[in-house]
Amino acid sequence: MVTLVSSPDLVPRPSNRYLVVSLGSIGRRHIGNLRLLCPDSQIGVLRTHTPMGAKTEALPEGINVQFFELAEALAFAPDAVLVASPSSTHLHYAMAFITRGVPVLVEKPLADTMHGLRELVAKATEHQVRAAVAYNLRYKPSLQYVRQQVLSGGIGEVLSVRAEVGQYLPDWRPGTRYQDNVSAQAALGGGALLELSHELDYLYWMFGLPHSVTARGGQLSALELDVEDLVELCLEYENPRRLVSVHLDFIQRVPHRSCRLIGAQGTMIWDAIKDVVDIYRVETGRWERVEYPTLDRNQAYLDEIRDFLFATDATTGKLPDLSAAYDVVAIVEAAKNSIASGKTIRIQGYEQQTG
Repeated sequence: MVTLVSSPDLVPRPSNRYLVVSLGSIGRRHIGNLRLLCPDSQIGVLRTHTPMGAKTEALPEGINVQFFELAEALAFAPDAVLVASPSSTHLHYAMAFITRGVPVLVEKPLADTMHGLRELVAKATEHQVRAAVAYNLRYKPSLQYVRQQVLSGGIGEVLSVRAEVGQYLPDWRPGTRYQDNVSAQAALGGGALLELSHELDYLYWMFGLPHSVTARGGQLSALELDVEDLVELCLEYENPRRLVSVHLDFIQRVPHRSCRLIGAQGTMIWDAIKDVVDIYRVETGRWERVEYPTLDRNQAYLDEIRDFLFATDATTGKLPDLSAAYDVVAIVEAAKNSIASGKTIRIQGYEQQTG
């Protein structure tokens, strides 16, 4: 895995000029959090979609300046950039700033296809620039505990995992037409595999890159989409051998996110909604429960920005670098190929492609 912050010179310092690409819901959240963390900073936004009258209306709350062309945003010379546009545009904007040595935090996923991603990682390495992807589920203390148990052998060698996430897409953003959202449109990088790739990222965080994937799914509900809304994946690992199944959907009326891990010496169940971890250990012959206070939803977004900008001791090391995010996109692309072909597909990650 490529590490882009191997020396103190590469750790970003507090600065006073930031740019957010796109003014969608996540872009507005990032602007608000930047203003909380850096109240005296100059914050700009690059509008990637310009509503009628946007150029003459008052500035959106929290920003000092807005741009409507990439060249204008580049001339702003930001100290760091947060790319929050649709995933089909991530590569374009990330490359523009990385090649100028500007640190970039990209909203998940890194991109909607593999095309051009090797070049992006290479440019970040060439320019020695801090670049990461915002998989903020890694900032949940309950998930961090699960990972610590896996890595320390708390339930022995993990042999089987079942991860599941689902929520009814029309309920995601109340007050908007779900058909207009990025999640519902293939052209913008929507679909369950990309939009719910948090699961693939945290499994990669725990176990590394799978050897292969067999996937089934597609657009199976009555929702008006041109993307997959239900997917089942079987990820196979070697050395040690391990089976990991993943369920992703846009159709569950009751939001659900959980993971069950079966080890040689016990079983662990993570309830991400309640922030509860239940563990059965063979050595004690009983279940134990670890409960975490349910944090404000915004806290993970604050933590990831603080980590990216200031690399604090409390948060550093959780953001995936570009090579890790590349591997998640590789899993997604292999899964799509498996659905289309009906075959098991070997996953080619960043190291396999460059080794």
